[in-house]
Amino acid sequence: MTHGFSKKNQSSVDYAYRFGDFELHPEERLLKRARIPVQLQPKAFDALLCLVRRAERLVSKQELINTLWPSIHVSESNLTNTIVSLRKIVGRETIRTVSKHGYRFELAVTGEPGVAQATYEKFTRAKELTVQRSLESMHLARDLYWTCLAADPSFAPAWAWLGRCCWFLDKFSGNSSANLELAHAAFQRAFALDPELACAHQFYTLLQVDTGHADEAMGRLLERLERHPGEPESFTSLIQVFRFRGLLVESVEAHRRGVELDPALVTSVAHTLFLAGEFASAIEHYSGRAAYYLDAAAWAALGNRKRAITLLRERLGRMPLSKLMNALMSSLLAVLEGRTDEAVHLMETADTTREPEILVYFARHYARLRMTDSSVSVLKRAAQSGFVCAPTTLTSDPWLSALRRHPEFASLLRTAETLVEEARSNLGASPKSWPS
Repeated sequence: MTHGFSKKNQSSVDYAYRFGDFELHPEERLLKRARIPVQLQPKAFDALLCLVRRAERLVSKQELINTLWPSIHVSESNLTNTIVSLRKIVGRETIRTVSKHGYRFELAVTGEPGVAQATYEKFTRAKELTVQRSLESMHLARDLYWTCLAADPSFAPAWAWLGRCCWFLDKFSGNSSANLELAHAAFQRAFALDPELACAHQFYTLLQVDTGHADEAMGRLLERLERHPGEPESFTSLIQVFRFRGLLVESVEAHRRGVELDPALVTSVAHTLFLAGEFASAIEHYSGRAAYYLDAAAWAALGNRKRAITLLRERLGRMPLSKLMNALMSSLLAVLEGRTDEAVHLMETADTTREPEILVYFARHYARLRMTDSSVSVLKRAAQSGFVCAPTTLTSDPWLSALRRHPEFASLLRTAETLVEEARSNLGASPKSWPS
């Protein structure tokens, strides 16, 4: 089976970054267009190399200045002039200005030094499949990552993306623990090959928080920010980590700081805002992405039952969903339509082993049905699995109002407050305390 990939250069290692008609050779400090050398000033070459290595991600002005003029104070106009000269060669649309922040290299990189071109081609296709986030696409992507790694076992990014893929399959397919073991092994291999690999740090956070290790993730990410203070993706990861520890204010602050570095950053802050009771803001931040459950739940919390039902019915009718996501959305619809037995059956049979956050949503459903014993039970399970329902959510969420009359509510609230204070204490003891 060819998978539609070219047979040219199946085993030859590439020595250049490739994008469009260009080849960028770091060792030779040479840029070629259609195989013809293009003259570049040294600073322009360094700037292009920095941007290409971080392709499709924001590179701040300060990072570029520090790279091009280390230990020398220069004005920002020097960088502007360098970018202008680069655009004349690679094209104006190739380097995007992110106003007041920095620059982003917009062309897809189709090859990099040390990796065979055919291997990188498969890797690029696998990443495209991974971001589709369906079970079918993830299985196809996993096979392609293995093909890449069979050809080049030292390809660290492929190990990181394989880890992400296997984590997803473990979380949503639920067939065995093999994918979780593979995910752990893949991430450890990626870190062994490249301890500073940004995507490995970002993807590993997903696995850590879902397996009850949010504190370890928080420590790792804060240490990484000490070394890379301008990395927006670390703040993206902290948004989720803080939410899992019940630190909603800190989660929103991580979003603010990440977006300050990169206004185009896509984060999970909508889920944080939802738990903070800011349902309208949650809907606003949830828009512009593949929508499943959260905005429908927010509309229901705002009292717009009809709109929530419409959204859920439309999506359940057309979207291919994992069993867990189907259970989450269908149980909410059943709650809203008064089908209590069906809602309970969906929640009781759902496998939430790798998704403690969903347990909090189930707790809201149970409380809405006035099944407060079940609501207390799943909130305790969530905390034991690593997700702390924030005290703010417990005391103010309108769908948890029945829960607040339960005999165990005071104990549940005290436990949550204790866990949150412990997390905040750990945060304060980090190498660089989180700003208040």
